[in-house]
Amino acid sequence: MSTRSCLPIHRTPILSVVSVLTLGACSSSKPLPLSAPPEVGVVTLHPQSVTITTDLPGRTVAYRIAEVRPQVSGVILKRLFTEGGDVKAGQQLYQIDAAPFQANLESAQAALAHAHATLTSAKLLAQRYRPLAEAHVVSQQAYDNAVAAQEQAIADVASAKAAVNTARINLAYTRVLSPIAGRTDRSSVTEGALVNANQSTALVVVQQLDPIYVDVTQPSAVLLRLQRAFGSGQLKKVGDNQAQARLIQEDDTPYEQAGKLQFAEVAVQSGTGSVTLRSVFPNPQHNLLPGMFVHEQLDQGINEQGLLVPQQAVTHNQRGEATTIVVLSNNKVSTRVIKTERAIGDQWLVSEGVAAGDRVVVSGLQRIRPGVVEVKTKEVAPDQLNDEAVASAHPARVEEFANAKSPRKP
Repeated sequence: MSTRSCLPIHRTPILSVVSVLTLGACSSSKPLPLSAPPEVGVVTLHPQSVTITTDLPGRTVAYRIAEVRPQVSGVILKRLFTEGGDVKAGQQLYQIDAAPFQANLESAQAALAHAHATLTSAKLLAQRYRPLAEAHVVSQQAYDNAVAAQEQAIADVASAKAAVNTARINLAYTRVLSPIAGRTDRSSVTEGALVNANQSTALVVVQQLDPIYVDVTQPSAVLLRLQRAFGSGQLKKVGDNQAQARLIQEDDTPYEQAGKLQFAEVAVQSGTGSVTLRSVFPNPQHNLLPGMFVHEQLDQGINEQGLLVPQQAVTHNQRGEATTIVVLSNNKVSTRVIKTERAIGDQWLVSEGVAAGDRVVVSGLQRIRPGVVEVKTKEVAPDQLNDEAVASAHPARVEEFANAKSPRKP
């Protein structure tokens, strides 16, 4: 009896447990409610006019350089300028001893006076002989000799005049003048030095610094690519050899005055495969000196249909290719491989992979996990693309965005 009475007591808890498990299994088989699509910030791409700027290294070159050499031989009596100072065009720099040249001038002038006197006598003789020769009082030969003497006297006068002019020029050359306005270098001679006409060593070098040239080199391959872009209409010329140029000085500070591209060489340097471009910059304060190393930012063309993608929207795949995530019209996401041409501020100029009207994701990238194909979009204004937006878009790119002033091409 005791055994039978105990059976119901143990049977009831077991049935209860089975019932609970059965109800739990039934309840777990119900479908879970779907979560809302993640929200991401997007920027819609619009074609815009983009100025193509190239950063090229180069050096400054004086606008004009005059190596002053003596044109007559003599002894330097005076130096009439301050080394390193500014001189005007025509200003006297040196005085060569003029006494010998003054004597040569006076001698030439005396020879000219003698030639004039001889010419006067020859003219009178020819005039007297002419009627006598017609009357056959003197021979025709005597008259011809008188006419020839007159012609010779005329030639002697011309020669004497040339000698006077030469002596006067040589005397003027004793005053060594500056052919241009500019700044002088150090003098290679002092008072008392003997100099020779047309010697190889310059007495002083005068350089015009305002304006000043900047010569930079560009690879010929880049020049050919630009020419093809101009020919296809992809790029529009900034101007006919008048593209604007800006300078970054040796201490990484920008130069205040803007310059203009003057010309490009017509020949490619065989050793480097590059072409020299010359720009001219105003230099009123003489802050730029010849030989300085500078970086020139040169406007080489305008892409009127350029597409700019924010840097925080660009990542890389395992093959190192630049990619971006695009939201399609049905709010589904798609990864695009893009081709970046160059950095324009904190954006990339993209030539392939995206088109006008595409919406690229700039924030909320961490919400797009594997399996998430549909998102909710929110348009991000350009002025909202700040450090916080970058951090939310992709934390690994915060440091890169902070260095956006000197970006590296992806």
